Amino acid sequence: MSKRLELLQNMLKNDETDSFLYYAIAKEMESLSNFGGALEHFIHIRTNDPGYVGMYYHLGKLYEKMGEPDLALEAYTAGINVAKKIPDFHALSELNNAKLNLEMEM
Repeated sequence: MSKRLELLQNMLKNDETDSFLYYAIAKEMESLSNFGGALEHFIHIRTNDPGYVGMYYHLGKLYEKMGEPDLALEAYTAGINVAKKIPDFHALSELNNAKLNLEMEM
C-alpha cells in the first residue's frame, strides 16, 4: 500500500462522509491498478452523493479500462444529466466528449 493511500484512508476514518476523500482514494487505487477497489469507492460516491459530478467522468474511464464500454456510456450519460442540472458546463463538455469518443470507438 502506498503512503498516500494509507494517509487518505486514515483521513477517511475521521470523516466518512467526505466524497472528495472517497474520490482521492479511488484515483490512488486506480493508479496502483487496484481497479476493483477504485470501483468500490466510485460506487460509494455515486450511491451516497450522486451530485458529485466530477466522479462520473473518472468512473466512465475506469469502466473503459475494465473493458465495460456499456457501463462507461451509462456513467457518462448519468454524469451529463447531473452536469445539466447543476449546471456545470465544464463537466458537461468533458462528459459529452468522453461519451462521443467512446461511441465512435464502438
